[in-house]
Amino acid sequence: MSVLSSLPVDFDTATIAGTALWAIALYWGFSPLSDRLIATLESWLGEDSPAASLLSVVPFLAVGGLAHYGLTLSLGGSWAVSLGVISAIGGGVYELGRRDGQASE
Repeated sequence: MSVLSSLPVDFDTATIAGTALWAIALYWGFSPLSDRLIATLESWLGEDSPAASLLSVVPFLAVGGLAHYGLTLSLGGSWAVSLGVISAIGGGVYELGRRDGQASE
């Protein structure tokens, strides 16, 4: 018996899409935290390491999966994905505004 078959989650396309959307929304929404995480991982792995950027996404994927799972249990799968889309758009707008504000300083 594999580990994935014992979990109460179906890994279908909606689950993968919802998790990815929530991860993107959280990554953009907490971009100062993700920048610090990348800098910390670069200091551990070596300067300009592409692995640092890839590894910085893992915590956001984990929290995005938990957010999607919790919303799926409480509101249903379609709401979880829809709220993930709305959150990703909001996070993207926030990130664009934050960068524009930094550029104008």
